[in-house]
This record gives sequence, structure tokens and C-alpha cells, in this order.
Amino acid sequence: MSAHTVLRTTLFSSALVAAVLISFLPQAAQAGSQGDKEYRDSAVVFMYHRFGEDRYPSTSVRLDQFDDQLDFLEENDFNVWSIERIVKAMQDGESIPDKTVAITVDDAYASVYEEAYPRMKEREWPMTLFVATDDVDSGRRAYMDWDQMREMRDSGLVTFANHSATHDYLVRRDPEQESKEEWEKRMREDINKAQQRLQEELGEDVNEDPRLYAYPFGEYNERLAEIITDKGYIAFGQHSGAMGSVEDPRALPRFPVNEQFGGMDDFSQRARSLPLPVKEMEPFEPVLEDNNPPRMKITLKDDNDVATGRLNCFASRQGLMELEWLDEQRNTFAVQAEEEFGRGRARYNCTAPHRDGSGRFFWFSKQWLNY
Repeated sequence: MSAHTVLRTTLFSSALVAAVLISFLPQAAQAGSQGDKEYRDSAVVFMYHRFGEDRYPSTSVRLDQFDDQLDFLEENDFNVWSIERIVKAMQDGESIPDKTVAITVDDAYASVYEEAYPRMKEREWPMTLFVATDDVDSGRRAYMDWDQMREMRDSGLVTFANHSATHDYLVRRDPEQESKEEWEKRMREDINKAQQRLQEELGEDVNEDPRLYAYPFGEYNERLAEIITDKGYIAFGQHSGAMGSVEDPRALPRFPVNEQFGGMDDFSQRARSLPLPVKEMEPFEPVLEDNNPPRMKITLKDDNDVATGRLNCFASRQGLMELEWLDEQRNTFAVQAEEEFGRGRARYNCTAPHRDGSGRFFWFSKQWLNY
């Protein structure tokens, strides 16, 4: 990631977090009396890559930041569950307590074993590692090895899931070099190879109940999502938001954490966030063609607790978007960025406070791809 891209992304995230915090201020006086208010049956999933690898600030969190984040979760009585436990509870209709979070890590870098695992083990907290198996098989020193993962598995605290074999930009197909059928075959082989390697090295029951998959770079298109879910996987992206349901398992949200976005104001607000109660959203397809900038339409669930008068949506590198309400009840709205997105990844992020004055925020994010 270039310095220019990091700066633009930082400005976008800073503007979004600032808007959330500013919206919180008028309700601060009421929040104390709502302190024991509970919001059940949702969870927040955090996503990390590297720990203490300061050369990679866009994918690494500083160790002092990670320590502060874990201390915050412990001191504020958060429930740290495995992502598998959260998914199973949602699938089975079981209650999830308020302030439940999961820690996930992508790619299997060595610093996970060296830095993150000892800290999680000390607290006896679970974590899930999404493994890109070709990188581990390469034997490069930047990555963990299978013996280290077996040690983590045997602790009973660490679980492992599918992050592809190749960690390639999976949706970026050159139609002159590869037909759609050939691409689909390549996708299935990549998914199957990663799952096979996980089970060969870590046990035949690994990543089976439930089956979990995290898209490399958070990139997917509608067809890849169908291939993944047809194989029985629950799929995760890298777009922000709390997790409220697995009814649509094609691309569930996780909050990315790195050095730029690892401060405690940001982390604490996200840890307390709630899923925007979305009934319908269109379009699902994130890949932009002749619809750049995309128009996103969302219908909220009936009888929701969203303070719709303070709902704000932001576009990457463009800031606040104009909100168009499509019904008198303020259940359906549409947003569209003013300018086309450049090449690469972009997002729409929408936030709104809970109407009870507790200071909790609903959050929704949609990723777009232009390549």
C-alpha cells in the first residue's frame, strides 16, 4: 500500500470515527443511566494480520496497542468467544450475551505465534487463525510453521480456518487468458487445496463444524461467494461492522485493526458497536462495471431502534454522502457517491446511534471493487 493510499484511507477512517464520536456527545449525559443496558444476539469480530512488525503499519498493530486493546476488553467485562462459537450460536438460535467479541487473524505470520498467541494464552482467550496454506508450505521465515500451529491447536484456545491456498486476488480474472469456466475450476481447486492441507496437518475435523472462509484481501464477487457457500462455508470479508446474523453467509463483516486504526477511541467504539438491522440491501455484487459510482439501497427491519435522523453514510476518499429516504417511515434509503471510484477497493460505511441514548452505534459497511 502506497503512502498516498494510506493517507487517504486514514483521512476517511478518521472522518468516520470523528462523526461517530461527535454524534455520541449529545447523549453522554444519558449514557450513565443506561450503563447496564444489554444488546444481545450480536457480536463484534476483529481482524488482525501482524503484531509488532512496525515495518508494515498498514497490516501490523503495535504491541502496546494490542496490549491496551486486550486490557480494555478485560477491564470492561467483554466476552471473548471464538468465531466458531458465535457462528454456531447464531445458526442454532442460541442467545449471545451483550459485549461479545472474537479475535481473528489472517495469513499465519510468525508474529502471531511469537506475540499474539502468548498474550491470548495468558488470558485463556480463544482466537481463530485463517491460514493461507501455500505461504506456510513455502517455509518462509515470515510465516508460522505447522509444528507451531499444532502447538497452538493443542492448547485448546486456537482454531484454524480456510484463507485460500494461494492468497491471490481471486476475483481478478483476465478474460483473454482464462475463461469463466476455467476460473471457476481454479477457485474450487484453491478452496479445496487449502482445506485439504489444513486437515492433513492439523486433523481431519479442522474447520468442519462450522466451515469458515476468509476472502484474501477481503475481495469477492457474487459468483465466488456462491462457490464458497455452495461448499458449505460461512464467508468473511474485511469490511467493517458488527455481526448480527448468518442468514446470508456470503460476506460477513469484521473490523480490521492495524497501526493506523488501532487507537483506543477507535477500538472501544467498534467493540461496542451493533449491527445495522438490514432487511434488504442491493446490489450485492461488489465489482463495479457500468455502475460506478454505485447506488446502494438499504431497507431496515421493522420496529428497529435506529435513530434514523442521525444516520450518516460515508464514501471512501469522498466523505459524507447525501442520504435519500425512499419512504415516509424512514425504513428504506439510498446513497451514492458523487464521484467515480478509482482502481482498487472502496467502501460505503453507514453509522447511526441507538435511539435509547446509550451511546451505542449501529454500523454497516459495503465493499466495492474496481479493477
